[in-house]
Amino acid sequence: MERILCLAIGYVFGLFQTAYIYGKMHGIDIRQHGSGNAGTTNTLRVLGTKAGLIVFAGDVLKCVCAIVACSLLFGKNHPDMIYLLKLYAAAGAILGHNFPFYLGFKGGKGIAATAGLILAFHPTFLPVGVLVFFGIFFTTHYVSLGSLLVYAAFMIQITISGQMGLFQGMSRQHLFEMYGVAAFLTIMAYYKHRENIKRLLKGEERKTYLTKKNKE
Repeated sequence: MERILCLAIGYVFGLFQTAYIYGKMHGIDIRQHGSGNAGTTNTLRVLGTKAGLIVFAGDVLKCVCAIVACSLLFGKNHPDMIYLLKLYAAAGAILGHNFPFYLGFKGGKGIAATAGLILAFHPTFLPVGVLVFFGIFFTTHYVSLGSLLVYAAFMIQITISGQMGLFQGMSRQHLFEMYGVAAFLTIMAYYKHRENIKRLLKGEERKTYLTKKNKE
């Protein structure tokens, strides 16, 4: 029951579509411009760096809030599975972001929300996520490549950390369930980025800059 509640709570938080709301405040439906994606990268390209950063912050925050809310609700009674419940809350938020029912299930790709997961999940995960993403981004300027490699790193790190005993008190069953949820999120991210992967392989993926070059 706690798992379902965490998914539901996360989904509700994920329904706060920052890019869509920000776009509407500026007279556009962000899904009808650029790539058509209601996320940070498309907002940055269409509306500029400031807009992109605001949308990024909003999408990160909604996932963090979902994790914190579920931790407060269930952490005291279920300390042995708190990291599993955190992951379910994050999964709900990412699903709500990607598939908002009131927008015809057309949302974003979940990467900024995933940044919220990495931020609020465990302190050791943030440095790795930041290093991987920004290392790739500032080297190649491919947001999609950085995002995909962050997910790969997250999947590897959560598995190694779990096997090395980082999540003390968790049963083997809960650990493997947690790996399963992480694998589901990773597969979903790669599926949502399938067109980006095709363009990356062909050398046709669009680069993103924190400057006016995006308008070129």
